[in-house]
Amino acid sequence: MRILVTDLDGTLLDGDAEDRLRLKAALARHPEFTVVFATGRGLSSVRGLLRDPLLPPPRWIIADVGASVIDGTDFSPVERLRVRLRAGWPGRDRVRAALRRFPALVYQHDVVQDGRCSYHLAPDDLTGEITETVRALGCTWIHSAGRYFDVLPPGASKGSALKALAEMSDWAADSILVAGDSLNDLSLFRLGTHSVLVANAEPALRAAVSDEPLVHRPDRPGAAGILAALEALGWVSPGPGRSGRRHRLVVGYHRPPACRIDGGRQRSTSPNGILPTLNSAFADGLPGVWVAADVSRDGCRPDGGTRRPGPPLSLVPLGLSAWNGYFHHACKETLWPVLMSEPHLMVDDRDSWAHYRAVNTLFAEHISAQAAPGGTVWLHDYNLWLVPGLLRAARPDLRIGLFHHTPFPPAKIFAALPAASELRASLACLDWAGFHTDTFAEHFRQTLTGPTGPTGPARLPRVGVHPLGIDRLAIEALACGRIPFRRPTLRHLVLSVERLDYAKAPVHKVDAIARLLRQRPDLRERVTFRLVCPPPEPGITAYDSTRRLLERRIADVNGAWQKSGWQPVEYVPCTLSPTEVVDEYLSADVFWVTSLQDGMNLTAKEFVAAQAAVGTRESDRPGILVLSRHAGAAAEFGDAALLTDPRSPENLGTVLARALALAPSERRVRLDLLSRRLGHEQPVDWAQRIIHAIQE
Repeated sequence: MRILVTDLDGTLLDGDAEDRLRLKAALARHPEFTVVFATGRGLSSVRGLLRDPLLPPPRWIIADVGASVIDGTDFSPVERLRVRLRAGWPGRDRVRAALRRFPALVYQHDVVQDGRCSYHLAPDDLTGEITETVRALGCTWIHSAGRYFDVLPPGASKGSALKALAEMSDWAADSILVAGDSLNDLSLFRLGTHSVLVANAEPALRAAVSDEPLVHRPDRPGAAGILAALEALGWVSPGPGRSGRRHRLVVGYHRPPACRIDGGRQRSTSPNGILPTLNSAFADGLPGVWVAADVSRDGCRPDGGTRRPGPPLSLVPLGLSAWNGYFHHACKETLWPVLMSEPHLMVDDRDSWAHYRAVNTLFAEHISAQAAPGGTVWLHDYNLWLVPGLLRAARPDLRIGLFHHTPFPPAKIFAALPAASELRASLACLDWAGFHTDTFAEHFRQTLTGPTGPTGPARLPRVGVHPLGIDRLAIEALACGRIPFRRPTLRHLVLSVERLDYAKAPVHKVDAIARLLRQRPDLRERVTFRLVCPPPEPGITAYDSTRRLLERRIADVNGAWQKSGWQPVEYVPCTLSPTEVVDEYLSADVFWVTSLQDGMNLTAKEFVAAQAAVGTRESDRPGILVLSRHAGAAAEFGDAALLTDPRSPENLGTVLARALALAPSERRVRLDLLSRRLGHEQPVDWAQRIIHAIQE
């Protein structure tokens, strides 16, 4: 364990904003650090500062110049230390009454004071009569920064508070680094710990510690000086630093083109989606760099991905524990249920959210180091929602945009997030926010300005609606190279291709099949529902209950209705190659998308492209798209698809039955209309439009 104990004003809060971000990121890389604020401010003032995105969260707060010790997790006073530090305190009223006869002492009425009395006092007005009066009260005093005069209980100081906290927490002196800039920090330097005197420290403090052997004296002010001392001690690993070549465009996405989770790299198996889109854009000459996570067991793998073929990368090293807390838990168990408008499934875990904050800090540091002055930053998705606030504070010169590939929930549902205020403050720092649909864009606006949000930031991001398409040429090439499976005249294949996720409503579909077979005996042995459902990344447990329920319901339905040579549900819980997926598209009589919420649903578009590519004849029976009205693709395809409501069991079955009964002529008309609405815009063109929108 390492402990950083730091003053705020003139120390942690001082220095260049980029240096403050670098220090916060260094602490985020080392979760073994405990951060302690040691400040002359009161608790209410410190809590106001915590809205600063560049301030690392404190585990403990030594406030009121050492008269208070506060638990940073819930802001409650540590009562046993409070009693110890305030022993002999005569009370504010008695102190003020005794000092009222000194007109040079100007009481700080604008400062909330607890267990101390604070005044303004010029150095020339500090007299022996004043100090003797304080001693007669049984108190001690500190004069610092040439203007602050604090009257304290006899045993109170920042140093005595830290000593008591260290004893309570069993901290060794050689595991502590203290940092300060003024005389009210002097007591911290007398404890025999490591210490750092920042370059902007007042001369009186510099003179007072001139003979201290454990004092680091960097030539950098504030946060940069603290970071220099931490690096000199070998307590933190160096960050990315400023890149030798800084880029006009930096793309931030939590995954690289080939994802590695402590093992071999795995590339995306689909030609569509954000990873292939970014790959294609960079291959097509998009200038810039892609910042992504590189996950290893210890988080210390060097940034070796930058020299591999493919897009230029700057990788953020993350350990497995950090990735697990950030992605598997905070993203998938806290944020994802809210994005899917299922807030009752949300899990609030303080440790996981700390990982989310830390990873976002590391991304912001990496992006800041890579971005040229006045550059453009294009972020992707909810995984990096805290990066805009960090970047705006550290790099106000940047243009920052974020595209949401997921749905954006209504304001009232967003407000269910424990960190809703923190996230709103960061999202308000964007220059531009993008969405697949007008509905999601309006939810975003209402979240920042509506009745459940704050009164509204002075400056709202511009909003754009840019639905992502697919690489239609790639799908058509695959489809035209295949021989479509010819379904038996009396057999219908209903197909879904989707990752395992409760938001895709897989159990709803199996139940709808069971209901349909009960109500329509004529469909038994004639309809097969094939569910291609790859499992999530190892380590994600958010969908475990969905998987168990799904497998149980499949077994129930098959057990009730299967016959020799036929079972109603075929479950394929694995990832198929793009060619195999296209074969499935071409075999399907109905493609069934039932998302409870979906940002877009690119498989629906791939199905349309594949079916349209092989053409139709009068005798053919092309596949039909049944599409959830809650999927982003429904905003584009409209009534060319058969729209269904997965939250209505009756509607699910009714629309599926209608799809199975559609005549070939209507199927051909609908496919032609779907094909025209799909269009031919390539994802690379989509990317260029968004970059232009951010830069406007």
